[in-house]
Amino acid sequence: MSNSALLERPATRTSHLRAVAPIAEQPAPAPVATADLPATRSPRGFALYVGLDEIKAAEAGVSLPLLVDALRRTLAELAPGAETHATVALAPHGSGGRDLDVVRLALQEPGAIARTKAAEEEEQDENYGVTVDISRKRVLIDGDSAAFTYKEFELLQYLVLREGRTIERTELVGALWQSPDDETPGERTIDVHVRRLRAKLGRYEDIVRTVRGVGYRFDRHADVVIRYGHGTPSPDRF
Repeated sequence: MSNSALLERPATRTSHLRAVAPIAEQPAPAPVATADLPATRSPRGFALYVGLDEIKAAEAGVSLPLLVDALRRTLAELAPGAETHATVALAPHGSGGRDLDVVRLALQEPGAIARTKAAEEEEQDENYGVTVDISRKRVLIDGDSAAFTYKEFELLQYLVLREGRTIERTELVGALWQSPDDETPGERTIDVHVRRLRAKLGRYEDIVRTVRGVGYRFDRHADVVIRYGHGTPSPDRF
């Protein structure tokens, strides 16, 4: 049986359906915001995406055709002139993700497509070059997590967040060794930390530049992606 035939099949009422309250007793719906729409456009309808597979529907004592029929009859009562069209979103067996997200993507909803594309681009970015993930406090090198120590990550982050500025060794010591439990290193000890940091960056070691006689600098680099995320703490405090 085709999807269209499935949706158009008349459904009989069952004991699982409950009567809704009269229209007068229902709370007034929120007004549709149209003030921000372009003057040349006006609303012509709406789409309602429903995330529900056949198993969950059966557990609730209904079926997809029954739900479609009930919604159509409700619309016919409230707005007899409304035109309706229903379609089923199909996905491979065992595919993951929320039902609603699968439906929106299968039906080519623009917002879902944009988010999927952004996620794919982000994944591609992380599979090449260096990704400094500030919010998760991690560094990926060609897609693999690098075994940075806490101080090594702090050091790289401090330089990255001050892109283009040469940071003196004394500033690095004062900024990264503030805890009373830390043994304050000498300025030359910073050079040792930088050498270890560069060794772990491998072929991308040149993203941390040495300014002779002054300190170190990070310049914008095509092989480096910075991810901040939401709720990122101050770059100076972890």
